[in-house]
Amino acid sequence: MKKAFLILFFLISIVTYAQINIEQTKQDNDIKLSTLPYYSFGKGIGMTSPDSLFQLNIRFRMQNRVTYIQEEDENGAYQGQVRRLRLRFDGYVGSPKILYVIQLSFAPGDVGEVQEGESINIIRDAVVIYRPNKNWNMSFGQTKLPGNRQRVNSSGALQLTDRTINNARFTIDRDFGFQVHNMNEFKDKFSYNFKTAISGGEGRNQTGNADDGIAVTGKVELLPFGAFTKDGTYFEGDIMREKKPKLMFSGAFQQNNHAQRTQGQLGNDLFEKRTMKSVLLDAMFKYKGWAAMMSYMSRTTSENPITYNPDNVSEFNYVFVGNGFDYQASYITKSNYEFIARYSLQNVGNDIETLTPNTRQYSIGATKYFWQHTFKLQAELNYDTLQYYDGSSKNLWYLRFQVEIGI
Repeated sequence: MKKAFLILFFLISIVTYAQINIEQTKQDNDIKLSTLPYYSFGKGIGMTSPDSLFQLNIRFRMQNRVTYIQEEDENGAYQGQVRRLRLRFDGYVGSPKILYVIQLSFAPGDVGEVQEGESINIIRDAVVIYRPNKNWNMSFGQTKLPGNRQRVNSSGALQLTDRTINNARFTIDRDFGFQVHNMNEFKDKFSYNFKTAISGGEGRNQTGNADDGIAVTGKVELLPFGAFTKDGTYFEGDIMREKKPKLMFSGAFQQNNHAQRTQGQLGNDLFEKRTMKSVLLDAMFKYKGWAAMMSYMSRTTSENPITYNPDNVSEFNYVFVGNGFDYQASYITKSNYEFIARYSLQNVGNDIETLTPNTRQYSIGATKYFWQHTFKLQAELNYDTLQYYDGSSKNLWYLRFQVEIGI
């Protein structure tokens, strides 16, 4: 009897000790788990702190391409390159109303040639955003200005492998400054957005001397039939296959006072400052896989756009003045193959017509989407005609294959 009692007591002790250890382990794990972030997987990989006071989302994307180029009276050439390689961080700090966006670029085509005395262009975006409600965004830092539609869209959201020749010449691109956006978008009724910016006017990552020039930008967007599905104004092609017709008209104007570069925020340095005015108009339509876009861009200056080196008048540089039109149409099949055609014409201003040609560009392409714009294969055939002031012309074409992938 005494032996049985001792065995029972021993078993009870073991169970009690095990229960205490289990409770202690559970308590320890609860303490550890409460200090770990919450992970999410959507557009990138997200982490949110347990107290919800901090959120970080990590994304990347890259564009790998190979191109065959044939210029008139020249031998054909091949070019393989990493066109873009981007790393993006975004989230909020302290409150979901206080957001941040950081985007870094690493490909040579993004960073540009490293020159003595100039900074490396790794930083594309570094901006803090205050969003008190769904209708207002106020930002401070370096990011895209509210310019033409194709520039506002990510280069990863394009139907063809690159933007148009007019975007390359007339866009207003990124800048450092303040922006205020008033957003009024609704699902199936008239919507509108107002966007304004005051910025330095010299483009991204400027480290030169301070000056007295600023750029003032304003933009209006009208959506007569309501907002596009999943922010469809921010990507080309109707990959969402809109069930109802969707249409957008937008117009932007910028005055860049005392700009120091040939294209305002972009281009080479001028020998004298110039004040530039840019007009950017866009239209976009999407319905049941069909999509169309049209844009007009122009840049003018009230002064002579040509600037000369005061120490050597044989050296000069000029503001790229002129205008251009882009027309683009596409259809995406239910198996996510898309076929695209685009035509662009670019007319240079009278003051510089002896220095640079007018250009016509014809492009056709095909895209296979595996995961919308984040994983796709693209092929493009492009033909350019350059028409010079003396009546001569030059033709060139290229064939390109590109892979876009990211998270």
